[in-house]
Amino acid sequence: MPAARWEDAFLSGNGTHGVMVFGDPNDDRVVVNHHSLIRPNGSADARPPALAHRLPEIQDRLLAGDVTAGEEFTDGRPLLWVQPFHPAFQVRLCRAATEWRAYRREVDFSTGVVGAEHGGWRSEVFVSRADDVVVQYVTEPGLTVDVTLDHRLPGAPGDLAVGHSAVLTAEGAVLTLRARYPDSDLAYTGVTLAVVTGGRTRTALSGVRVEGARSLLLLTRVRRHTGELDALAEARELRALLPGAPSEAGASAEADAAEAAYAHLLARHTALHRPAYLRTALDLHADGTERALPGSELVRLPKSPALLERLFAAGRYHLLSAAGTLPPRLTGLWTGDWDTAWSGAFTTDANLNLQTASAAAAALPEVTEAHAALIHGQLPHWRDNARAIFGTRGVVAPAHTDGESGHIYHLSREYPLHAWTAGADWLLKPLVDHDETRGARDPRLAAALAEVAYFYEDFLTRTDDAGHLVIVPSYSPENRPAHASWITLNAAMDLSAARHALRTAADYHPGPDAERWRALADRLPTHRVNAEGALAEWAWPGLDDTYDHRHLSHLYGVWPLDEINPYDTPELASAAHRALELRGAENDSAHGHLHHALVAARLRDGERVAGALDNVLAGDFFHVSLMSGHYPNRHVYNADAAHTLPAVLIEMLIQSTPDRLVLLPAVPAAYPSGELRGIRTRFGAEVDLTWNPDGATAVVRPGRTCRIELMTSTGARPLSLSAGEDRVLTLGPR
Repeated sequence: MPAARWEDAFLSGNGTHGVMVFGDPNDDRVVVNHHSLIRPNGSADARPPALAHRLPEIQDRLLAGDVTAGEEFTDGRPLLWVQPFHPAFQVRLCRAATEWRAYRREVDFSTGVVGAEHGGWRSEVFVSRADDVVVQYVTEPGLTVDVTLDHRLPGAPGDLAVGHSAVLTAEGAVLTLRARYPDSDLAYTGVTLAVVTGGRTRTALSGVRVEGARSLLLLTRVRRHTGELDALAEARELRALLPGAPSEAGASAEADAAEAAYAHLLARHTALHRPAYLRTALDLHADGTERALPGSELVRLPKSPALLERLFAAGRYHLLSAAGTLPPRLTGLWTGDWDTAWSGAFTTDANLNLQTASAAAAALPEVTEAHAALIHGQLPHWRDNARAIFGTRGVVAPAHTDGESGHIYHLSREYPLHAWTAGADWLLKPLVDHDETRGARDPRLAAALAEVAYFYEDFLTRTDDAGHLVIVPSYSPENRPAHASWITLNAAMDLSAARHALRTAADYHPGPDAERWRALADRLPTHRVNAEGALAEWAWPGLDDTYDHRHLSHLYGVWPLDEINPYDTPELASAAHRALELRGAENDSAHGHLHHALVAARLRDGERVAGALDNVLAGDFFHVSLMSGHYPNRHVYNADAAHTLPAVLIEMLIQSTPDRLVLLPAVPAAYPSGELRGIRTRFGAEVDLTWNPDGATAVVRPGRTCRIELMTSTGARPLSLSAGEDRVLTLGPR
């Protein structure tokens, strides 16, 4: 069916360029996105608040019981948003109004091709991973269309300086759109090479008109730049992607040449995309009739296993498509509106890690590499944050970034994000998981971990009456104690992060440094269990929990860390479970529900996992494209649910640490049988799992020799694995 709203567009991307395909047969639209497109808003040169000189006084007052002292740990600046992500333009193919009866849109996850057809008209669009180009191929007998690059999308600034050009060439035409931001030397330019087979091509207002053609091949790239861009050089680069010039053998040969060019570009792309997408698969033995339904109908069946199968596939597809130059933003790699919610940025205190949570286990190293690129590109700014705010060596990560600046400047009284010290460990944890999975250590990660440890060496100087180190100031995103201000002491997330960061840095740096860092970690206090029997969000006496909140930062020790689990720390796991029971959903944010599910899976509570999934599946969070909304009823376009859901499904079936494999820890009763294939573990093995009410079989393919603990519903047993020797494990009924 046609899509009148950009939110219902089908998606393709290569981690740098992204496209949103929508419209109808008379007005076919492809919104072009690029990860680098962020609009100047005055924050590019913003710096972290210079507060280090005030830190000792604030620490003294907080330790003395002044619960509002943290209100003064600020330089009084107003809230400043990071530079907002925005679309480039839409490629529009407009034709004379004609009646049409049958119209079909589809996306092939295995190739990344978005197709649309009606009658004899067919359009295919993909974004090449091999050549970093948007490719659209349109065929129809007597094809007649106006082709334009149109920047007029919702929220586009009225004072954006836009220039168009269209030049006829031997193969068809070159279209250019150049947009310069107001009061800035920054601009972006889109160049489209149009290869027209047959018919006639002539220039028209803001584009070209193609009449009576047999096919149209469009190749598009976007560049963000300062000054002027050589559009002719860009066009030459696009032309060089074609495998050869059109033959002189006649019209049919020209058509064959255009078709061959499209096939050549598609083959180069699918050689990279298809293997990555197919590495992992989920089969819940869903009903065949429901599996055959289009996504627009399947999303209306929230209890259908076929819906979860499709969302698992779509989530991996969209995550792979959104991650490359950078990891996924709040909207993945896509937006059709210049006023993207929360600047369309990277919110790193929850959303980014949730979206990329499946990367290591679901065999998507491309996603982790994009995550690493964001971090390593911003480490100098993280150092500035540590020095300015805390007067320390090392690094402190921001909770919000536009992808360019890693400086902390997005803060306010209710969101004192500059006081969040757990961010570096939280953001580096996926890179540690990746190293464990592949069995090698990235020297860049080792260096970053050392810098986190240096920060804690300088920062952890205060102690309580028992001699334990105190994290002060401390902040639990984005919550506050019931009767105190946001900036306080010993947030559970901060304690878990400091312990994990110091011990992980020690593992990567054996020797005197390691001894010193482990000793520092050992001086941190344990978690506190409150009067309700729940793991407290703040491990400082007198700080009461605020339960109705979307974030679950205090359960960082459960997921993604292994600090608290039912096997080694059963009492703390029980307290964490109680904390999860008491946690409200606040505003029903998708990330809150799925974060809840991830923690529940680690705590072996399958029915709580099912409840969280039900909240999302029955809440109308998914568009027909299977991209998601931030709130129920598809309110606010957002990738959290779409990208996070595969991680939930994996965690309820298979979990691993460097020395443990957990099979079927939290399978909801609604999914009594199925298969999960291609899961990577943190001890270096690939696992295929099949289960049904009578039992389960796991095939373990170790890439390195190790001895681990196997955990099942019947208990624990040791398991020795030899590199290259498959092990078949048979489990009885659960």
